[in-house]
Amino acid sequence: MLDYDKEAERYDASRGGEPRAAAAAEAVLTLVPPRARSLLDVACGTGIVTRRLAAGRDGMRVTGADLAPTMARYAAARLPGAVVLADSRRLPFRSGEFDAVSSVWLLHLVGGADEVRAVVGECARVLRPGGVYVTTVDKGASHNVGSDIDAVLASRPPSTVHDGAGQVESHARAHGLVPAGSARFAGHGQGRSPRRTIADLRRGWFVTLPPGDPRAEHFAARLADLPDQDRPRPDPAFTLRAFAKPGAGGGNPAAPGGD
Repeated sequence: MLDYDKEAERYDASRGGEPRAAAAAEAVLTLVPPRARSLLDVACGTGIVTRRLAAGRDGMRVTGADLAPTMARYAAARLPGAVVLADSRRLPFRSGEFDAVSSVWLLHLVGGADEVRAVVGECARVLRPGGVYVTTVDKGASHNVGSDIDAVLASRPPSTVHDGAGQVESHARAHGLVPAGSARFAGHGQGRSPRRTIADLRRGWFVTLPPGDPRAEHFAARLADLPDQDRPRPDPAFTLRAFAKPGAGGGNPAAPGGD
């Protein structure tokens, strides 16, 4: 797994920058009810999406939380006084404190099913009745766009998926949340080129092919044989799912948007 403190400086530039952040924030906000006045962005990273969440909804207070100190420092520069250093499995907030909670590109990084369940549980806990939790699902599958790069990588050792849509929904239901919509957005600037994929392979991007593993070099050699080494293939498309926390009367608050 990547060291996100070391990744912080180059994180935004290597992952689509502002266009990708704008697409992510816009999609999240389509699933956050207009009445929401507070939102917690869990695993906010550098705050590039979090800042857009705050700017995109007048009157909504946005708080960011991240476990990596360097990431949190970058985020705090974007949202002064609104970012905390926190473990998503043990959030330092009161139960029912937020009208909405988001976690973009988080659950695929969590170590196992129990850990994902703990994160979803914490997001549900700090959500008020009537609130909505929005999260990305199926992150790994989003990058498979049917390109020649995907064809080469298809035979690599599979990784265990813990952020599948069905799995996340099961965890959400176990913590009293109910499905409340979905949305998709483009990962602008994240279309892979062969040369970039080789670099990612050699720095540990693919968890089942650690740097130095002979198999990693085998795949690097096959990628190096592809044409148009610097031409990005199509961008991925990410999926968001929303889950509502029924109100005190047991009702299911409707979230706008979705597909």
